[in-house]
Amino acid sequence: MKSYINLFGLIILSIVVAACSQASAEKSNSSESEKSKPVYEVTNLKSDTLKYKLNLPGDLLPYDQVTLYAKVEGFVKDINVDRGDKVEKGEVLAFIEAPEIAQKYLSAKSKEREILEKLSFSAQNYKYLKEASSVDGAVSTIEVEQAKSRFMADSAALNTVRAEVSAAEHLAKYRTITAPFSGIITDRLISSGALVGGERQALFKLSREDKLRLSVAIPGKHANALQPGSQAEFSVNGYPGKRFSVELSRNSKVLNPELRSSMVEYDVDNSEDLLNAGDYADVNIAFQRNSTSWQVPASSIIQTKTDNFVAKVVSGKVQLIPVTTGITYDRKIEIFGDLEDQDQIITSANSSLRDGMEIKTTPIDEK
Repeated sequence: MKSYINLFGLIILSIVVAACSQASAEKSNSSESEKSKPVYEVTNLKSDTLKYKLNLPGDLLPYDQVTLYAKVEGFVKDINVDRGDKVEKGEVLAFIEAPEIAQKYLSAKSKEREILEKLSFSAQNYKYLKEASSVDGAVSTIEVEQAKSRFMADSAALNTVRAEVSAAEHLAKYRTITAPFSGIITDRLISSGALVGGERQALFKLSREDKLRLSVAIPGKHANALQPGSQAEFSVNGYPGKRFSVELSRNSKVLNPELRSSMVEYDVDNSEDLLNAGDYADVNIAFQRNSTSWQVPASSIIQTKTDNFVAKVVSGKVQLIPVTTGITYDRKIEIFGDLEDQDQIITSANSSLRDGMEIKTTPIDEK
């Protein structure tokens, strides 16, 4: 009986030892499996309004610029300015000699005086006959009507000739070339005695430079991120290290079909005469998205021939999510896709990642 008890104890002991060995083996295998999982750094998504700056080339242009022509044909008699001269609005730049225009004005004035005399006589005659017609049989009705017709015809003739006088007077004024706005004569294209008129010969080029336009082409992908009244800074080669601050003044909001960009302008105060129209400017422009988006390290993007993906981690397993990329700025890239805030994204993804792949994660050090 005692031998049976000893045998049973040995069997129980063997079973316990075997179970412990199996549990130990399973634990060891699980530990080895856990150690074999690759480790990836992850970051939690957080949507935000993207703000960024870009350096773009710009051109400083005159606020106003015009090429002046003579409206009337004639010969240049006097020239009062030359290239580089500053002029005020209305200042006389040149005078054109055109005797036939002056003669036309004098002729129109002479004709006006003649018709005025006729009108004076016909008005008096009509008044006299009309008063006389109040007495029966003194004046016939037909005579009154004829006097009235002459008076009306002379009145109409006077209006016509006065219009001719006004036109001749305005035409005579065109002989004097004046500055349409205050600025600088950037070019003188005539000499005394030159025959000018219409578009036969340009006279001067005039630019306003106390105020300039800074013109910049904004690439299409950034056009919607340029906010009204946004700030910018620019520098020019003539003043190394000096930055000029400006505010957005005008935005065409129409993309040039060839350049795929829209033109914007910043008004520049140049009252101190520091800047020159025609200068190239290096412009630093502030942009801001109209809506929120996610930004991840560029290394998070898995690129294929047809699509872009990010690797999302859920319960230790990889999910490849298709995304559309946006602006790249400060070593991060904007993404859009089926994602939510606080989703875990692998920061250094590669093509070896597959859907359902088990991995270990560690938070990225974002310091």
